Amino acid sequence: MSTDSKRITHLVGGSSWTGVAERTSKVYNPATGQVTGELDLASAATVDEVVKVAHEASKAWGQTSLTKRAQVLFAYRELVNRDKERIAQLITAEHGKVLSDAIGEVTRGLEVIEFACGIPHLLKGGYSEGVSTKVDVYSIRQPLGVSAVISPFNFPAMVPMWFVPIAVACGNSVVIKPSEKDPSAANAMAELWKEAGMPDGVVNVVHGDKEAVDRLLEHPDVKSVSFVGSTPIAKYVYENGTRNGKRVQALGGAKNHMIVLPDADLDLAADAAVNAGFGSAGERCMAISALVAVEPIADELIGKIKERMGKLKTGDGTRGCDMGPLVTGEHRDKVAGYVAAGVEAGAELVVDGRGGDFDGAADGFWLGPTLFDKVTPEMSIYTDEIFGPVLSVLRTPSYDEALELVNSNPYGNGTAIFTNDGGAARRFQNEVEVGMVGINVPIPVPMAYYSFGGWKNSLFGDTHAHGTEGVHFFTRGKVVTSRWLDPSHGGINLGFPTHD
Repeated sequence: MSTDSKRITHLVGGSSWTGVAERTSKVYNPATGQVTGELDLASAATVDEVVKVAHEASKAWGQTSLTKRAQVLFAYRELVNRDKERIAQLITAEHGKVLSDAIGEVTRGLEVIEFACGIPHLLKGGYSEGVSTKVDVYSIRQPLGVSAVISPFNFPAMVPMWFVPIAVACGNSVVIKPSEKDPSAANAMAELWKEAGMPDGVVNVVHGDKEAVDRLLEHPDVKSVSFVGSTPIAKYVYENGTRNGKRVQALGGAKNHMIVLPDADLDLAADAAVNAGFGSAGERCMAISALVAVEPIADELIGKIKERMGKLKTGDGTRGCDMGPLVTGEHRDKVAGYVAAGVEAGAELVVDGRGGDFDGAADGFWLGPTLFDKVTPEMSIYTDEIFGPVLSVLRTPSYDEALELVNSNPYGNGTAIFTNDGGAARRFQNEVEVGMVGINVPIPVPMAYYSFGGWKNSLFGDTHAHGTEGVHFFTRGKVVTSRWLDPSHGGINLGFPTHD
């Protein structure tokens, strides 16, 4: 390990793991290309060690009063808010997104913590008195036990916050498996739970790759798995987790369309396309990657987008740039390969992000904003989730053909329509086969008290993240029927019980 790099290891039972890892992986600063950390990768045995600690902790935590749990949540909220800039700096240093975007990520995660602070109300059950003579029925929700959270590289703080606060508020313990590309934010946020008063072992972090994931998916004491990532891996997690009897919510990939109708405000639409297409270097599952221009506005709209792209500054996220590098050199090369494939397929390359001046070290993982026009549905830059700063414009002659493009796509995560026609907008929200819809809003990420999740190949499992669906995911329902007998009771009746 380089003298300039740090060791990053697991957090177990409130403390750093003291074992010796059999395997490690390197963590990079994407803006410099330099190694900044050496990450311990968990073996299956290490995962077992962490799950055992979490399992033991879940027993007492699940019996802890709702008042005490809420107090810990409120304290945690204050600590994350206090340290949000420090956490954001860790995100920028390992993911590459600009600092303002990283702070925004933490802020959106805070909204879920605030939602989870209301857990005493969220876990209220129902009560029906006198359903039969002296018989009452009521419902309760109880924790599952150990919950695994497997989070992606693009939101190393926000995605864990989608799940962990609600899971622990519901009385579960948690094992977080962050992306090995940018693991430090997860550790920093897990450490704050201890400071907030969380008992040791309730929140743990285990770092690793496929070996760690596979063991979490098969471990008998892990009762639920929450995952966000690419569609092939989401499907793998869902199939293997459910095969082993676990409750799974696996959020997959996306190909998000933004339809622009001829009556739309084209300046607003151009701003939105640039913001949603190139924010966080396009490494968002809610990024707009396909813009569908309903003619005759394509030429004018593309001109406005190109003009705005010319003002963007790509570079080190700590220097006040608009867009940072991609997360790894390998990923940058993959995205650049898609750009080359788009040219070869005959799309018109309006802005080429593979060259130009970047405000950062020469070895950074750079690729600037890229714009294609006259893209067709069979091209790989349209069919594949590129997960980079590549915006493809498709042209259609009508709303119906634009809608068909969206509905025939195998993904159904997010979409948006830009129009000044309320009737068209209402028709779109009813007809489009996508889980999250924006009307003149390019990135329709719901607030924490609603639930996040898509349709089709963007979600495996039937439960979305956070909101009331999140509370239901991390609990099991139980219905109790009770009768408290008075002294006059007596007699035997072997007939089928009825509610008389």
